[in-house]
Amino acid sequence: MSDASADSASLAPEASFGDFFALLKPRVMTLVVFTALVGLLAAPNPVHPMIAFASILFIAIGGGASGALNMWWDADIDAVMKRTQKRPIPAGKVTEGEALGFGLALSGLSTVMLGLASNWVAGSLLGFTIFFYVVIYTMWLKRWTPQNIVIGGAAGAFPPMIGWAVATGGISIESVLMFCLTFMWTPPHFWALALFMRKDYDHAGVPMLTVTHGRRSTRIHIFVYTILLAILALGAGVTSIGGPVYMAIAIVLNMMFVKGAWDILNRDEEMSEVDNFKVERNFFKLSLLYLFLHFGAILIEAITQRFGMGGW
Repeated sequence: MSDASADSASLAPEASFGDFFALLKPRVMTLVVFTALVGLLAAPNPVHPMIAFASILFIAIGGGASGALNMWWDADIDAVMKRTQKRPIPAGKVTEGEALGFGLALSGLSTVMLGLASNWVAGSLLGFTIFFYVVIYTMWLKRWTPQNIVIGGAAGAFPPMIGWAVATGGISIESVLMFCLTFMWTPPHFWALALFMRKDYDHAGVPMLTVTHGRRSTRIHIFVYTILLAILALGAGVTSIGGPVYMAIAIVLNMMFVKGAWDILNRDEEMSEVDNFKVERNFFKLSLLYLFLHFGAILIEAITQRFGMGGW
């Protein structure tokens, strides 16, 4: 290394706590924590508050570890896409090596500690979730197939199953339904984003459906998946995790969601360009509310059932 290089390296600012925290994708962690908590509280077995707190903490750390490893592998893509250029690695705040070490350390810590704090079914599910998101989705599917977000969506759907496993030590039809709710929600959510962010994916060379099959095909896919999601969401309402509150919320939300998908289906690119993809952007925002309110309704049903109310 030359003297100039050494001086440059010595003058490089050290990564702050906030930079490493940003590697954890805190917005995504919010969804992970919330759905895992709902899965834990919706389970029929009560959990000691300290075990519940520790378990949710380690699930959150595991989710953050996945985010850090995702940013490490996708650093080249993040540097190209406008919406990710300010992430810690492309912004030069954290090195790729630091992100890798940070992610691996948190992955091991969270998996082992969750197994010790609750049970090894939950710990194993968390470990598999990290592996699935980092290896199956990030390293393989994301750059290989336009169905990347469909299959990869499974990684974000595991937290409620993990929360349920913390309480019960196993997997049941209810936890699978919560998994499926997030799994089926993921494609229309991200395809709507891709409709108005297509140039980003073009420049990055990511084979998103909008890039490989065009926006018209993407609009059709959004509508089809939204219909399937609505059927699943309403069907979950007649199981033990549902009830009158959940069903009322699900009916309203799915009517709005299907209407939004129908509006997207019946638009062409000229109409979208004129209003800067207003309908697609609104659908994307609604999709965030959609998932949180569905799981919020499951949480309400779980809490009221413990007081002899709620449920069927």
